[in-house]
Amino acid sequence: MHRLSALTDLLQHLLKWLLLAFVVAVLAGTASAGFLFALEWATATRLAHAWLIWLLPVAGFAVGWLYLRYGSSVEGGANLLIDEIHDPKKIIPLRMAPLVLGATVISHLFGASVGREGTAVQMGGALADQLTRMFRLNNEDRRIILMAGISAGFASVFGTPLAGAIFGLEVLAIGRLRYEAMLPCLAAAVIADQVGLQWGVQHTHYAVPLIPALSAWTLSAMVIAGVLFGVTGKLFAQATHGLSALMKRKIAYAPLRPLAGGLAVAIAVWLLGTDKYIGLGIPTIVDALKEPLPAYDFLGKMAFTIVSLGTGFKGGEVTPLFFIGATLGNALGPLLHQPFALLAAIGFVAVFAGAANTPIASTLMAMELFGAEIGVYAAIACVVAYLFSGHAGIYRAQRGGHAKRSAHQDLEP
Repeated sequence: MHRLSALTDLLQHLLKWLLLAFVVAVLAGTASAGFLFALEWATATRLAHAWLIWLLPVAGFAVGWLYLRYGSSVEGGANLLIDEIHDPKKIIPLRMAPLVLGATVISHLFGASVGREGTAVQMGGALADQLTRMFRLNNEDRRIILMAGISAGFASVFGTPLAGAIFGLEVLAIGRLRYEAMLPCLAAAVIADQVGLQWGVQHTHYAVPLIPALSAWTLSAMVIAGVLFGVTGKLFAQATHGLSALMKRKIAYAPLRPLAGGLAVAIAVWLLGTDKYIGLGIPTIVDALKEPLPAYDFLGKMAFTIVSLGTGFKGGEVTPLFFIGATLGNALGPLLHQPFALLAAIGFVAVFAGAANTPIASTLMAMELFGAEIGVYAAIACVVAYLFSGHAGIYRAQRGGHAKRSAHQDLEP
């Protein structure tokens, strides 16, 4: 009788979370699909009208004003979601979704160097949290449904369901996973990705033409590269947070911060005579897997993204981190006597692993994007990058679950 009761409880648990995950996935997957289509339009329009870059300061002011006037309760973005999972207080306002969607499309239309995962994660989390009131979820269930929303948003915007599922579990606290949320996060991620595909989303195809056999040197090269990728991720996070804090100290009126940042980006594009370092930069990421690129490309993208995000433009950090990692890996290939495409692919995920403190999700992402055979190389580089990034990260609300080393001698933030 006891066994039958336990089985019934387990089946009820399974059905409950599959149902909730399905609803979250449909909402997040649909929102991500609409967002990706809007990004395609914004990028194509900007490329067809290069003069739009000179309106970036005005766009920055508009984004800043919108958040000052209507978005003070959701200004925290992804960090607000993480805080609510750790300490549930009040339901995320639904306005987070349209605000971050509009602000990100505006940022891309006029040429800010920002990403897209932050937008998808915020939309997924905000939409998922609306189910809290509808289904009268308690705090523990609310934590789980928010994590499922994060996973669904991440998975559907990148087309990586396994990475998305683990990202929702791994991003909350350094060195700790919430296994009780694994089923909802996995279901939401897989279904949300499929929902996006059903809407007609087409994700970029990445290919690594040659993955060499394992050897002592190839493994050593991954360790060396991992150190550099981790330090790069750490510097990116610190510089972005540092500029943001500086701008808040120096410029009291929030809309003037992205206005200043937009002006700096527009002038830099004009002086350099290239728009290579603005927008998502996906063509350059694809090129990094195909041909040698200038060794300074990763520095250019870092500078443009730090200025864009540090002054208040919306979008996210992850796709720019893919660009930074891919181009840095491309440059390291000849130095470490490895195929440049291999190290570009490894850098793609490893800089992100270090900056976000998510080595497992990043390794799975590498396998989903580039094939399972890259898994060992990606795992080594991502874990080393994670170790060398210290406890600094792009998500301020991320908490310390466990020390990265047993001796408690981690690198200082």
